[in-house]
This record gives sequence, C-alpha cells and structure tokens, in this order.
Amino acid sequence: MLSDPLHRQGVLFALFGVIATAIHAGTALLLHQKLGLSPLASNLCGYLAAVCVSYFGNARITFKKDVTISSFVRFAVVSLAGLAMSQSITWVFTQALGQPFWLALAVAIGVVPVFTFIMSRAWTFRS
Repeated sequence: MLSDPLHRQGVLFALFGVIATAIHAGTALLLHQKLGLSPLASNLCGYLAAVCVSYFGNARITFKKDVTISSFVRFAVVSLAGLAMSQSITWVFTQALGQPFWLALAVAIGVVPVFTFIMSRAWTFRS
C-alpha cells in the first residue's frame, strides 16, 4: 500500500501534521486553562511543542533522516515560511479581496501543507 516512497512520505507527513496540530491545541489549552498563562504565551508554547514533535517525527519516521541542528534550522525556516504564507493568504482574501475568513482558511489549509511537504522533502530533509 505505501510502497511508493512519495506516497508513504505524504501519508506520514499528513499524520504528523494532525498529531502536531493536536499537540499544539492541547498544550495551548492546558497552559491557558490550568496554569493561567496568557493566550499568546499559551499559543506560542503550543506552537513550539508542535514544531518539535513534527520535526522529530518527520525526520526519523517520514524521511528516515538523522536529527541534526542544521535540519532543525531548515525545518524551522520552512515552518515560519508556512506561517507567513498562511497569514498572507488570510490577509489577501479577507482584507484585499473582501472574502470571508472561512474561504481564506480553506485556501491556506489547502496550500500551506503542500508547500511545507515539498520544501521538507526537497530542502529540509534532502539526501
């Protein structure tokens, strides 16, 4: 079923995306609701936890690479580029084009993971 490397990597990358999203949300909610951290501090901590889980899972399992400082820095750059792309899409759709937020979010959710997968495969975890 997952004998094709590209297909296997795509499925695993998506799986780690779902796991990282759950960790982001769970961590942020826990820190805010149980420890009283501000929403921004809680969200930042959740984001950082998700980035770490996503990096280690994708490095070791999805792309079968060693964990290195250089690949983590590349991963962080791709992650931040994805965030910037998502914010840009949201701004263009809602502010410049006057479209509803749900449409901007749908476009970002469709575009950003594809971008981050391509960049992760071609640059972050390149052979």
